Amino acid sequence: MVRRPARGFTLPELLIVFTVLAVLMAAGLPSMAEFVRNQRVKTASFDLFSSLVFARSEAITRNAAVKVEPISGYWTNGWTVKDASGNLLRELSAVPNVSITLTAATTYIEFRGSGRLNTTTTPKFELAASGSTVQTRCIKIDLSGRPTTTTAAC
Repeated sequence: MVRRPARGFTLPELLIVFTVLAVLMAAGLPSMAEFVRNQRVKTASFDLFSSLVFARSEAITRNAAVKVEPISGYWTNGWTVKDASGNLLRELSAVPNVSITLTAATTYIEFRGSGRLNTTTTPKFELAASGSTVQTRCIKIDLSGRPTTTTAAC
């Protein structure tokens, strides 16, 4: 009878593999947290941008005013899109751990039936999260009603 060698891993080999994995995880987790924060800011920026485009489009389609306003007075709680009668067209909830600030004299954004803004100043949204490498995003709306987004502070 021919004796075959034992199959499997030895205890020292397993310990070395787990040690290497632990070192890699310890090095990778902080950058993963920053990645998640950056993705949250990007997601919130895209959601707000698409809501503004949607509201402008609806204002033009209906030839009536459409408002984008924060839930409970704070943009970080989410926002709604409503027509001139106050009917809810779209509602988006908050993205966790992302701050959203509107730098304008008004607390909401209103598009006229022409698609233009119902204001004389250009509103800007600044979206940010905590972290040393998290990129701040800025959404500017020109007076013609077209939003643009950049990866920079407003």
